[in-house]
Parts: sequence; C-alpha cells; structure tokens
Amino acid sequence: MKSALQKSSIPKTRAYVVEVLKQPFFDPNWHFHSEYQLFIVLKGRGTRFIGDNVERYDRGSVTFTGPNLPHLWRSDYEGPQDWSEGIVVYFHENFIHNNFLDKVEAIKLKQLLKLSLRGLSVKGKTLETVKRMLLKLPNLEGFDGVLELLNILNCLSKSTEIETLASAGYTNSLKEGDSKRMNIVYSYVMKHFKQKMALSELAELTNMTPTSFSRYFKMHSNKTFSDFVSEIRVGYACKLLIEKKMNASQACYASGFRTLSNFNKQFKAITKRSPIAYKRAYSPIV
Repeated sequence: MKSALQKSSIPKTRAYVVEVLKQPFFDPNWHFHSEYQLFIVLKGRGTRFIGDNVERYDRGSVTFTGPNLPHLWRSDYEGPQDWSEGIVVYFHENFIHNNFLDKVEAIKLKQLLKLSLRGLSVKGKTLETVKRMLLKLPNLEGFDGVLELLNILNCLSKSTEIETLASAGYTNSLKEGDSKRMNIVYSYVMKHFKQKMALSELAELTNMTPTSFSRYFKMHSNKTFSDFVSEIRVGYACKLLIEKKMNASQACYASGFRTLSNFNKQFKAITKRSPIAYKRAYSPIV
C-alpha cells in the first residue's frame, strides 16, 4: 500500500511535469502530494474523491487541486472497454515566484491558487478552452510549455465557471499511517455499497470499535460514514439513470437503497434535484 504522502515527481531542473496517462485505471489510492495538479480525463469514468467531496467523473472533466489535498480517482473498470486515459500536469508553488504573486497584476492568479487548496472543477466555456490548451501541452517543449501553462492558469483565474469541491471547513488531517486504513475503507465501500453494510464490519476491518471508527472516519472525511455511503450510492444511481436508462425505482434498489422514500430524500439532498428532474436535465438529447 502506498504512503498517503507521495514524493515529488518534478526534477529540480524542471518548472513542471506533464504526463499522458493510458492505463486500465487511474491511481486508486487515497493520497496527496506537494504539487499543484491539473488533470483532464480523456477516457474513462468513475468516482472522484477530493478532500471531503465525492462525485462521479466522466470523459472531459478537468480539475485543479492544490498542494496536500487528498484525492483519488476510482475508475469503473470492468474490462478493456473501460481503459482510462488522461493528461496530468504537476507544478510546485515556487513555479511562480511569491514576490510576483504579490503584485497587482497577479491578484487573480493568487486567488486561484488559494482556491485550489479546496480543489476546483472547471465548467462551461472555460472547460472547452482549457481542454484545448491541455491537449496541446504534452507536445510543447521549453519555454513554450511554460507559457501555455501560464495561459491555462490565467484563463482559470479570470473565469467565473469554476466550482470549489472540498468544503470550506475541510482540513487534511491524514498522517503517514492513515493511508492504508482509509484505502481499506474506500475499497470495501466501493465493492459492497450495493449491499447492506454495518458499521461493525468496517470497525473490524480497521481494528477499531464501532464508536472509535465512527469518530475516526468523521475526523478524516468531514462527514459521517452513513453520509459517505449515501453519496456513493447516489453517485452510482446517477450513472444508472443516465447510462443505463433506468427509472428511479430501478436505480434506487440497484444502487443499494432499501426504500424509495429514503432514496428520493438522499438523492435530492445530494444532487439538489429529484431523480426524475436529474434524468431530464442530464440525459443526452437524441
């Protein structure tokens, strides 16, 4: 099991690193690192965890995360057809000198970097613009690449189509030994969320009492275990409503909820829409 804190992947002689990812699934381990990270999903879908935020991700999504913000992308890998591809860019805080960030011209950029500590999701026209620039970046060398990365950051800093992910009250409380325990929890939940789960099962897996586990989980995820499971189930229900064209009742029971009334209540609390309204809003027009 990897350590929660991952060492820097940027050589001291480089301003940034860009990697093109083509693999069965993205890194499924809960981790954080000292770099800023820009990430675009080119192929694949699954569940994304950033701080205390849990959401579905799909092809074309772009996120920007700041240093030491825990995250993972858990792919829906069921076979070769679900192969994942993406482009990830890493750069350090000193990529842009702090003295420059204190200048009037850099105020918006400084605000963007601060917001990224909660994780950012890019939307609307800005998403399409940033996509095009990220696709160009792996083919640029030398200062041309630096200029393009600055263009991306400038575009993001001026946009109003940016959504913060982790809550304002979230802080990273993970220590070196927490990675293994939290990954055990996430792996178990992702495998068994369609079934009835007892708190005692997770407590036993992590060698804790149910009370201790409940307290531990809330401290590190900023939510109760029950709320976390509901988010996973609702995220999966969203997939079933859109991709599998299920109705609300079918999606309810297929995603692990036991009653339709609770499903509707949890779904609306998390997505701000009823299942029917969600399906109407996000189903592709044919």
